Amino acid sequence: MSIRLLIADDDAIVREGFKMVLGMDESFEIIGAVENGQKAVEFCQSNEVDVALLDVRMPIKNGVEATREICEKSKTKVLILTTFDDDEFINDAIKYGAKGYLLKSNPPEKIKNAIKMVYGGNAVIENVVLDRLKESLKASNVGKIDKSLFSEREFQIIGSISRGLSNREISKELFISEGTVANYITSILNKTGLQHRTQIAIYYLNNGSI
Repeated sequence: MSIRLLIADDDAIVREGFKMVLGMDESFEIIGAVENGQKAVEFCQSNEVDVALLDVRMPIKNGVEATREICEKSKTKVLILTTFDDDEFINDAIKYGAKGYLLKSNPPEKIKNAIKMVYGGNAVIENVVLDRLKESLKASNVGKIDKSLFSEREFQIIGSISRGLSNREISKELFISEGTVANYITSILNKTGLQHRTQIAIYYLNNGSI
């Protein structure tokens, strides 16, 4: 079964380029292409979109604003594809639920693989973007993760998140329900003052085995 895609970019040449490149791959079905974030939100609400590819800088509603609404109002997973790596957009897009953040300059195969990973429930973040996030976190007032804060189960889940596993994959690996995994993640975020699971993974990777 093909992955149903929506492409949202205000540049018609970029939209058509992605449609052509991705449309030639039987793994994907392009079911829509729009020129602004508002239309992307409306399309995801009225159609079954598996993954939405969103540009950041779009008129009427930008990609970050669209990400928040799409993630709140639909089951669509969001992958940000942009030429920009601004810290403010990175943090907000991920906070609002984006599962991936890549630069458009990547080769087609890398973008295709990223779409498949996002569709499978994993997070995909460009190295340069990850570096920006690390620097942003270092400059924040949030402290290092302290292992003594966590139960053994919470620590196992932190390790699983750092390996890019989705809640479903963690639940299968640890033999607990997805709801229980979500509750543990909420507890971890509350204990650390972090905002989302990507930050948990970054701190884990920064500190080795915590």
